[in-house]
Amino acid sequence: MRRRRFRSPSWTASLTWKSAVFLTAMCCTLAALLGFLVHTAVTRQVVEQAREKTLSKLEAVTDAYEAGEPLPPGSGVDPPGLPGSLRTLAAGGERGTLVADAPHPRHGRPGPAMWAAGPADGRALAAWTDYGHSARTIAGLDRAIIGSSLLAIAATLLAGLFAVGRVTRRLHQSARVARRISAGDLDARVADPRTARPVRAQDEVAIVAGALDTMASTLQRKLQTEQRFTADVAHELRTPLTGLTAATELLPPGRPTELVRDRVRAMRALTEDLLEISRLDARTEQVDLAVHDLGPVAERVVRASGAPTEVRLGRAARVETDRRRLERVIGNLVANAHRHGAPPVVLEADGPVVSVRDHGPGFPAYLLESGPQRFRTEGAGKGHGLGLTIALGQAEVIGARLEFAEAPDGGALARLTLPEYVAFDDGDGDGNPGGDRGPDGGDDPDGSTRGSPHGS
Repeated sequence: MRRRRFRSPSWTASLTWKSAVFLTAMCCTLAALLGFLVHTAVTRQVVEQAREKTLSKLEAVTDAYEAGEPLPPGSGVDPPGLPGSLRTLAAGGERGTLVADAPHPRHGRPGPAMWAAGPADGRALAAWTDYGHSARTIAGLDRAIIGSSLLAIAATLLAGLFAVGRVTRRLHQSARVARRISAGDLDARVADPRTARPVRAQDEVAIVAGALDTMASTLQRKLQTEQRFTADVAHELRTPLTGLTAATELLPPGRPTELVRDRVRAMRALTEDLLEISRLDARTEQVDLAVHDLGPVAERVVRASGAPTEVRLGRAARVETDRRRLERVIGNLVANAHRHGAPPVVLEADGPVVSVRDHGPGFPAYLLESGPQRFRTEGAGKGHGLGLTIALGQAEVIGARLEFAEAPDGGALARLTLPEYVAFDDGDGDGNPGGDRGPDGGDDPDGSTRGSPHGS
């Protein structure tokens, strides 16, 4: 059985979290190092003072012992409680000091003391002084070091997080603008105040923000130039094509005339598609929302296409959408399935989802990865790559989601998901302003697809 690898939470990957961990680790390391140095220095000083004091007392005790005078309190020969190591050292003829417990010279209660011992006729002459005050001084110093270290760590961490937070907020702002630009909002800019004046020093985040704004402005100018070119070309072609269409009506009947008329119709359809794409690119389209039954709309589109398409209706659903644009999307999907796929072509409406699939070779890899691209088709297929581009653009306009995938058993599958309409009242539904039924309950005569669909 394969063991699952532990995955840390996603928030631990943020720059703020990493900065907090780094600052905390560095502050703790620095505080521990400084605390150790201060503790060692102060402890050495305190111990040296206590040792000198005790050794001075031992000299006085030695003089009293040699003069045969009574020994002062806090001293004695082989006194009880004398550490064994110090007793052995004194018995060997040497002097030494050691911190250990000893009875207090005044009240007799045991407590920390500094012992000093030296030789006296083969025995140990010892003296001790109270070490409690020194021990309390060192303990208080340790508490002060720990408290000040925690306070310094907290202050440094808060200041560091505030500084890092300012940087990360600016980075998040740049990321949000980049996402808006990738979503099509070419007017989005970071507008970092540090880039407003060139003479002002800029940090790395300001440099990135300025580069992003420059890139967005350049991209916007290029796209607007392309959009204007596409729209201008389409507009300029409409007038000669209109005259050419009228001229073809004057040609004598025959096969050459039919070929000319067919090519003129194809050119007119391509021109209309280019105009529609230019409007979608300019984001000037206005939707006419109304509530419609999705199943009848899909059936009407299939009938208007004239292509043999199987219709499967599942759960009925009502959607609030622009019917003309919805019919345009479904019509283009059906036309694309017949043009580039293989029969049977199946349209299924189940709830707010419309699926169109065929049994051909499926969508090309570039389309599944990056979406439809205008004027690009796989192989020697017919079309200009505009039908699915228009379908995707119109789906975005009406707030629907259009997805392209491979069917499980082969073929291309296009799935259109619309926002389902939910009525919150129990009133009569006959007053629906956007219904798909006429007064007599039949199909709305204006519900047919306007214009022939063109797939990619």
